[in-house]
Amino acid sequence: MPRRRSPSPSSSTAPRNRTPQPVRVRRRTFGDFVKAFLAFVALAVLLVGVPVALAMTAGWPFPETFEPMEWLKQDISVSTFLSILTFVVWLAWAQFTACVLVEMKAALSGVGVPGRVPGAGPSQLLARQLVAALLLVGATAASFTPSLAQLGQTYDDNQRPTVAAAQQTPGLFAQQQEQAAGAAAAVAEQASHTEATPAAKKQGDTKFYRIQPPEGRHHDSLWEIAERHLGDGRRYKEIFELNKDRAQPDGSRLSEASLIRPGWIMEMPGDARGGDLVEMPDDAPEVSPEVRRQISDYARTGDGAHEQGGDQAQGSGDEGSGGGTAHVDLPQQRPAPGTGHADLQRPAPDQVATPAQDSSSFGLPEALLTAPLLAAGLLGALGHRRRQALWQSAFAGIGGRRGMEPPTPTGDALDVQDALLVGADPEGVRLLDRSLRGLAASLAAESRPLPTVYAAWMSNGDLHLQLAQPSGKPPSPWQLGQDQTFWMLARADAETYEDVDTAAPYPGLVSLGTMDDSRLLLNLESVPGIVSLSGREEDRAAVFASVAAELATNGWSDRMTITLVGFGEDLTALAPSRLRHLDGIEALIETMEAETRQRRGALGAAGHDSVLTGRTGPAQHTRWAPHLVLLAAEPSPEDAMTLAELAADASRLGIGYLVGTGSGDLPGAAWEMEITGEGRLLAPLLGLELDAQLLPAAERRAVVELFTDADPEHGPDGPGTTPPFLVDISEQGRPAVYARLVGPYEIIGLETPDGERSALLHEALALLLLHREGVHPRVLSSALWPRGVTDDVREALLDRLRDWLGTDPDGTPRLRTDDAGRLTLAKSVVSDLDVLRSLYHEATQGRGVDSRAVRGRLLTDALVLVRGPLLADRPEGRYRWLTHEIVDAQLPLLVADTGLALAEFHMEKNRAEKAIEALNAALRTAPSDERLWNELLRATHALDDPERLTALASDLMTRSGARGLPPRTEALLDELLPTWRDAVAAAG
Repeated sequence: MPRRRSPSPSSSTAPRNRTPQPVRVRRRTFGDFVKAFLAFVALAVLLVGVPVALAMTAGWPFPETFEPMEWLKQDISVSTFLSILTFVVWLAWAQFTACVLVEMKAALSGVGVPGRVPGAGPSQLLARQLVAALLLVGATAASFTPSLAQLGQTYDDNQRPTVAAAQQTPGLFAQQQEQAAGAAAAVAEQASHTEATPAAKKQGDTKFYRIQPPEGRHHDSLWEIAERHLGDGRRYKEIFELNKDRAQPDGSRLSEASLIRPGWIMEMPGDARGGDLVEMPDDAPEVSPEVRRQISDYARTGDGAHEQGGDQAQGSGDEGSGGGTAHVDLPQQRPAPGTGHADLQRPAPDQVATPAQDSSSFGLPEALLTAPLLAAGLLGALGHRRRQALWQSAFAGIGGRRGMEPPTPTGDALDVQDALLVGADPEGVRLLDRSLRGLAASLAAESRPLPTVYAAWMSNGDLHLQLAQPSGKPPSPWQLGQDQTFWMLARADAETYEDVDTAAPYPGLVSLGTMDDSRLLLNLESVPGIVSLSGREEDRAAVFASVAAELATNGWSDRMTITLVGFGEDLTALAPSRLRHLDGIEALIETMEAETRQRRGALGAAGHDSVLTGRTGPAQHTRWAPHLVLLAAEPSPEDAMTLAELAADASRLGIGYLVGTGSGDLPGAAWEMEITGEGRLLAPLLGLELDAQLLPAAERRAVVELFTDADPEHGPDGPGTTPPFLVDISEQGRPAVYARLVGPYEIIGLETPDGERSALLHEALALLLLHREGVHPRVLSSALWPRGVTDDVREALLDRLRDWLGTDPDGTPRLRTDDAGRLTLAKSVVSDLDVLRSLYHEATQGRGVDSRAVRGRLLTDALVLVRGPLLADRPEGRYRWLTHEIVDAQLPLLVADTGLALAEFHMEKNRAEKAIEALNAALRTAPSDERLWNELLRATHALDDPERLTALASDLMTRSGARGLPPRTEALLDELLPTWRDAVAAAG
């Protein structure tokens, strides 16, 4: 049912969250109590009144004697019919009673989806509604489903004593009364409490709070404590600052605001109010001696103790935190966000220039600079799309023969491409993917199921998985984290993983943002219900676009379906096989009802209790890919309740729902988040306050433009056939600096630089030579130093590169900066790849078109330049930026085109041997190009030598491996040599 937000002193801008454990407490209305009373009456009538009435009027349903044969011999009279009908009514009552018991157990425990009573259907739905109405006065409707269960909190010490207080209100109503008392006692505005004053910390005026265990209530949080006792949940930071890094009774320390344990003691600001606070020494006689001793010991660790103890006390604290406990707080030491790469790769914050400090950022979109996993996915998908365009152009001739170069982006698209190159962290994606698949393979080897994972944290190179519940000891090299619900993998251990052939275990993980420098990935697939996102429409759209783009292009999923409703029709260009767009919520409900039924049936037929069971073990081939629904338009209350019914069992079926709402009060939502205008993603009762990962509208349009321009079917505005940079191939066009990149790397015309800097300068020059359109300084530095670098180091390298390249005779430097701030090379600096492109262009579209002799000479000269693969002798560990390039696809296609053109030139004069020589030369660089194979077969057939053609067929069979010959090559052989199969088999 719809829930109303309780009034709060924190104003309408306060973040809201709806989650079953912990929950958001709201004040009950008179209508709530009326509903609860009516539900109680209805349950009393149905559970007690019905059986009493049946017993008094029709008697018990069981006969006095058990004589089946005599019953069968009796005539069917009106009395017999009434007895059968009475027995059916008794069965219906028993079934309804079972439904009530099941729903009551699930509602009170707050754990797991309610069990299904066989054949109940409407009876169980009625029982659920009555139980929910009855318990409305003590728990919110969302508490009937499991939750994120304290992101960042622990389950340890749940049996410790409750808060020490003279007056304590237990049970489900305790927090409601405490919140009202705390709100009435708040006498100052929030701004006056940003820091605790020394007067508030005096021993005689100090108050303490002891974290309560989750007995009959949800897990406590600093936000709730601040809301109850300070009148404003946003003041939780004051409590955190008062207690940060102080030793708790169990020996651990508070390092994150979201990581608190039952039994811990919190010193409170002086204006805190509420019945469960302990004032020292006034309340000392009211509490047990053990609690009094713990509070006294804790009080001595505060600021006053440090002032009295001086350096000695500080040293003792350092020693205590150095390893006296096996407890590991999450997250702990982490790099700062926003440095341009993922947390898995970045150095310490003081070693890297942040984007705000970078004087040469030239307005690159920060949203992509600070989203390393999203940027890596988009960059990888874009490279795949561009390679696909090249291959389809060469082999299928889509839209006519296209050029070797993708279109050069301009404007916002160019800035976004540079931001992707700077921000992407493909190594982090690779480690995340291998770590998750390695975990799945290890669990499968031990015949253990995959645990349900609510979230993953990437922090300082380590990966932390937050489980829905304790799942035992993780397989090596994984370790237990701060408690039984966290599994942790160190970066060094992650690097030992290799690729394994297993399904991706958690394909629904998606980045939401960073909290205290740690990156959070929420597993939308595992959410037990709907996740709602409130905030302004444009802010919600930026979150939805980021989530959709990362899910569509991420590297840790095998396959999935992402359904977009109410937004993002243009985003389908990113991954047409993953993304689909629906026009309205009616189509969505119809689609999801059918898919929910289908998945339930498939799981039952396969004998699995959830999709996680189907991703490991013998059935892993089924994959059980997730379906994630992103609904940006706010549904009506009726549609929201329909979606909530569908989502009740969604986590078991591998279906996730993220739904937008403008009001922040979505009926049936299990978890609730809010995006603010400042880019903060808030879910305080889950312990979440993130710097949100966004894809704003301008960046989204630019990303889509990059993908549509790279589409092989983009149309007549696609890439042309003229290279972006042509060199003067005449004798007068001899360059001042000539770099040989095709094959071993050589430079002619420059002195060899100092040994220590030679590798960096050579790599920088190669990058500039492959991008004659210009390179952004941040792209250059990111390519050379993937882990980050400061501005002064980058500028020093550029100065050395300018000095090394020197100037042209007119005094113009050969390394220049264009109007947009990008680095470009003078035309006097040329590579053999530039010459190769220019020769082929001149032979096929220039002077060679009208002169056969010129065409043959130019094509021969071009093929002579090919000495091997690009940068054949590059040192290991360097030139990793080549993985973002498509030159590895461009060069073989260009060489193949050159070889084919030269072979055609020779075949015009029936010089088959010369044609075979040219084709074999091209095959050394493009050994798998089917076009070269087919032309080689035709040239060899022209020699009229069946034995030589048979040998060539056998050689091509060997090259093709287990896949066999391509269909067109096989068909060509059937035409040229019908007996080739028997001949190849006879030859061995």
